[in-house]
Formats: sequence, C-alpha cells, structure tokens
Amino acid sequence: MATVKPLQPSDAGFLKKLRAIAQDSARVVLTDHAKKRMRQRRIGLRQVIECLRRGRIVEPAHLTIHGDWKATLEHQYAGDKVKVAVAIEKQEDGELAVVVTVMD
Repeated sequence: MATVKPLQPSDAGFLKKLRAIAQDSARVVLTDHAKKRMRQRRIGLRQVIECLRRGRIVEPAHLTIHGDWKATLEHQYAGDKVKVAVAIEKQEDGELAVVVTVMD
C-alpha cells in the first residue's frame, strides 16, 4: 500500500493564502517569543502586518512537524527591513497566521 504525502504548496500559493488571512488582523497571532523580539528590535505591529501582506518569501514554504505550513518573509517598511517567520495554522473556524519570530 502506498503512503500518502501531503501536497507541497508553492511559495505563490502560500503567499496568496497568507495575504488573505492577514487582511483581517484579528486572524494574526503573535507568539510570546515574537512579541519579545519585536520589543528588543523596536519593530512595530504595523511593520509585521505589512510584511505579511506585502513581503517576499526568503525562506521557502515548508511543512512543520506540527503539520502547519511555515515560511519566512521579508519587507522594507518605514525605512526598516523586517523579516517575519510565520506559520499558517488550521483552526476549526478557519486559518490563522501565527507569527513565530521577528528579525531585522
């Protein structure tokens, strides 16, 4: 019997889904680690949201051990280059964008 492998999304497919999720900022969740890094690096929530909405992928979309899709995006906003590691997590009521960490 053959094993079933989950489909690998393209970076373009990941971005399309992420941008749709990020249009509703209530569906963007920041981990405690991401909040800590934002404070340390003086990166604002608006910069993170804009990175999710307009950034380009610098680490390709891949499946995590938790079954979520994750990628790292980069975007220049307000004069700062911001990188955001984000996972798309399925919930019963839809999908969330979970910001794992924030880098500059």
